[in-house]
Amino acid sequence: MSDPTVAVFRPDDERLDSAVELLSELGVDPLPDPMLAVEPTGAQPRTDAEYTVLTSKTGVELLAEDWRTDGQLCAIGESTADALREAGYSVDIVPEEYTSSGLVTALADVAEGRRVEVARSDHGSAVLLDGLEAAGAYVHETVLYELRRPPDSGEAAAAAAEGTLDAALFTSSLTIENFLAAASESGHETAARDGLNDALVAVIGPPTAETAADAGIDVDLVASEADFETLAREAVDRLQP
Repeated sequence: MSDPTVAVFRPDDERLDSAVELLSELGVDPLPDPMLAVEPTGAQPRTDAEYTVLTSKTGVELLAEDWRTDGQLCAIGESTADALREAGYSVDIVPEEYTSSGLVTALADVAEGRRVEVARSDHGSAVLLDGLEAAGAYVHETVLYELRRPPDSGEAAAAAAEGTLDAALFTSSLTIENFLAAASESGHETAARDGLNDALVAVIGPPTAETAADAGIDVDLVASEADFETLAREAVDRLQP
């Protein structure tokens, strides 16, 4: 009996390599399908904010070596916080829930009248900006990078259409949208959607689950913690007979 085929949609860099390595160690057959390509904008966060929010490890990696702030640094989750610490920064706030809503909750009591800088991708959730503004903050957003779908993506969508995909690990709403776009471009969206619903669909958090549901995709598992290793391990555990 062959190992289950599990699709993973990390950017085509060390994150995809480590994801493939982890899945192989867990005893499944990884199907790497990079659905996201990172295009840096060259922009840098403002330095005069009282709170600066980073929402991804990628954003941290794009900070200039001389970028510093006298304000407090907020990370959306522990992986982003770890990246900040490794880069020599002190992290002041990590929300209990690793989502945009979690960040709003963590900053709600201190945001009123404060300058809050949000540094992230061009596909960031409006929940964060709207929530901070509703809490009375003066919010400024800096787009550190743009996310694009690589032109050669879509292998996982083809596998789903053929009925050979056992599981898919979605790490953001955009990976779901790009999966469906790739399936549509190949002319197999209906078959790919049906194949996906026959497979185990695992997502990294509630916002991604909501996007999947809105797209008519049944979600079987939401990771108990918003990091890829937890997502992968819990999905593989679910695949076990």
